[in-house]
Amino acid sequence: MALKVSLHNKKVVVVGAGGSGLAAARLAVKAGARVTINDLARKDPADMPAGVETHFGGHPDELFRTADLIVLSPGVPPLAPVARAEEAGVEVVAEVELALRFLDAGIGAVTGTNGKSTTVSLLGELLAATGRPAFSGGNLGIPLSDVVDTPAGGADGLIALELSSFQLEHITSLRAKVAALLNLTEDHLDRYDSFEHYCRTKLNIFQNGPQAVVYNADDPLVVAGVADVTAPRHGFSVLGTAAAFHLDDGELVFSDWGLRFPTRDMKLTGRHMMANALAAVGSALLMGVEPGLVGPVLADFGGLPHRMSYCGEVRGVRYYDDSKATNVGSVEGSLAGWESPYVLLLGGRHKGAPYTPLIPVLKKRCRAVVVLGESAALIRADLEKDLPVHDAASFDDAVHLAAAL
Repeated sequence: MALKVSLHNKKVVVVGAGGSGLAAARLAVKAGARVTINDLARKDPADMPAGVETHFGGHPDELFRTADLIVLSPGVPPLAPVARAEEAGVEVVAEVELALRFLDAGIGAVTGTNGKSTTVSLLGELLAATGRPAFSGGNLGIPLSDVVDTPAGGADGLIALELSSFQLEHITSLRAKVAALLNLTEDHLDRYDSFEHYCRTKLNIFQNGPQAVVYNADDPLVVAGVADVTAPRHGFSVLGTAAAFHLDDGELVFSDWGLRFPTRDMKLTGRHMMANALAAVGSALLMGVEPGLVGPVLADFGGLPHRMSYCGEVRGVRYYDDSKATNVGSVEGSLAGWESPYVLLLGGRHKGAPYTPLIPVLKKRCRAVVVLGESAALIRADLEKDLPVHDAASFDDAVHLAAAL
């Protein structure tokens, strides 16, 4: 299959030698570019794609200044040498932007602070049920660059694409059939200078005018964010019945398609998971998935690992793994509908946001909070006036301590 774009003899510098960077490098080589992979960490050249040069251990200005195109992996932080090259006229793009320039598939793009991976995975299952070549990934799992030159990337293909704020920083070619915004809460404030900056970056998903928009009608920031988008807008809601896609009397409702599905027949549980399901199914229907295909997929979909996953029961105590909840909004969403008393293990990397927004939901059912890791002292300071807080030296200690409370 011939690629639709040529990079013949262009000097392309790929920053970041992780999965997305290597995928971008392979694609650029296939398109005829002269590729250099750059990473601060030193990598084994034997692990690099064939036909590339490497520059490890630093980010020299000369490398970027002389490039025709710079491709950034999602995890790469802002780099002064890249910024200087961009100011001098060198084009800088995200890995996903590079891939988009080669694709002809219909795309359902999804962003938001929380719920992206579950929504994209379910949307991907629904698209695959059509029998057409389908792919789900992007920020989740397989990089988008690896889909180019496959049936899923062609004109008959369908793609469920997860987009993080990092990927949306340098993206210009996205023209989605459906663009979905799930929610906006404080996250990545260690990267952005303000919450407003983070939100503006998320809204880049709409910059080229998708054919349709799916948005969270329960989130005032999302509602405000999509207000000026000219494409048809379809809201989803778990709090009321006025939105196009909504939860009503224990059923997911998609009125325009005459579709209702009982939540009791789903493996997913919790209000936040119902919101994800509404967004995914609504997006799929707008992309042309037949209503009759939805029920079996919804009934069979069990979610993703580490997202409120049931681990087992020991001496009458049930254990759940929600370690993919890496920000305050995600934790809050997971616990909002919890009905049994629980002990919460909370810790990890601090991302700049306060923990006080958790207090109202924790005071309803939480017996105690066990804190650990880098953010333990900050969590304790924010919560200890309202809740019992215990310190743990390791994850094993945290589990044993929680079991004894």
